[in-house]
Amino acid sequence: MGSHAVIFTNARSDAGKASTLWRSLLHPNVIVAALGYLVDTYDMVLFTLVRRPSLETLGYHGDALLAKGVLLINLQMLGMLLGGFFWGMLGDKKGRVSVLFGSILLYSFANLANAWVTNIESYGALRFVAGFGLAGELGAAVTLVSEALKAEHRGFAAALIAAFGSIGAALSASVGEFFSWQHAYITGGLMGLLLLALRLRTLDSELFKSLQTAGHHVRRGDLAMLFNKKRLRRYAACVLSGGPVWFMSGVLSAFAPEIGKSLGAVGDLHVSTSILMTTIGYFIGDLTNCVLSQRLSSRKKVIVTSIFGCFLFTFGLLFNAHGQPWSYYALLLVLGYSSGYWALLMTSTAEQFGTNIRATVTTSVPNVVRALVIPMTLGLEVLRPLIGLQHAAMIVGGVVLGLAAISAASLRETYGNSLNFIES
Repeated sequence: MGSHAVIFTNARSDAGKASTLWRSLLHPNVIVAALGYLVDTYDMVLFTLVRRPSLETLGYHGDALLAKGVLLINLQMLGMLLGGFFWGMLGDKKGRVSVLFGSILLYSFANLANAWVTNIESYGALRFVAGFGLAGELGAAVTLVSEALKAEHRGFAAALIAAFGSIGAALSASVGEFFSWQHAYITGGLMGLLLLALRLRTLDSELFKSLQTAGHHVRRGDLAMLFNKKRLRRYAACVLSGGPVWFMSGVLSAFAPEIGKSLGAVGDLHVSTSILMTTIGYFIGDLTNCVLSQRLSSRKKVIVTSIFGCFLFTFGLLFNAHGQPWSYYALLLVLGYSSGYWALLMTSTAEQFGTNIRATVTTSVPNVVRALVIPMTLGLEVLRPLIGLQHAAMIVGGVVLGLAAISAASLRETYGNSLNFIES
């Protein structure tokens, strides 16, 4: 009788924990963050897909497609870099919700305007503005969710956010494949405005509200605080740990046709298929890694292991000379899986810093990581005429992956940490 009572009690306890977890995952802030990341990844993938048709409409062909594509990507990334710091500081000074409203509004109107560009100058300006607007999305959402949930539920929330991000990438691939590039941009803008309406009931976290009453002696959203030696080292480690994610996305996947050609692929590679393969892998990897982090009670172990996988499969792809297209797509699939630690890394980043600069850090870090695509692509452009695209990608990839491995190994383990602290 006693053993049956214990079993019944344990079962009831497990059911109670599952119920509490689901209530956390259905928290309005989690749903809004997940939908926001959907819009985020939609846009990031979209430009990769519409790069060629949009530039061809503007009259560019041949080598100019790659050169102008790199220019537009870099302008968008520059906008995201500057926007990351602007929205991050605003989030610590005025609240996380103010960022979620302002950033998505700016992004939506800029993306709608992208559908009517007629020259490269206006196209570049609007990609900069869209990037600046979108920069506040992921960091503010992750900050809000991390502060709203219990420590043991943050990893599962990150998995849900990551899943929606993969849906956004898949949606972008579908829209980019079957609709004109103009309609694809209009769809992104309308999605942003719809998300804005859904955020009307979003509230700031209790941690931020308590910070507002802490008094003027607490410095909030102050960039100068990051120039403390220990904080700067922590910040740099978070940034460099994310490099492989955007090397895979912004280089190996985005320029798959050009890389395949340089490797002598037996057949043409298509950007849409490359995006689809990496998205599937990314979806599985992000879900697996976030849940695995909960099971292992560690963020750091999962991130370090993922970077090792990125290293292995990046060079597997770049040594795959004269292969069939399916072999490249298979390698992009496993590369997507290996780089599926983005949401987990952003959660760890939020856990690394105090409430008074948490939004500044968590909003700027993903955009600094994305901006690393600028030196990556510039490095490719400088090295490509000298040693060819294959070897240029190997050198750039080797630097990115090496720095990421060293940085991830230096990260503090933050699983289960309380976020109720400030930086002095």
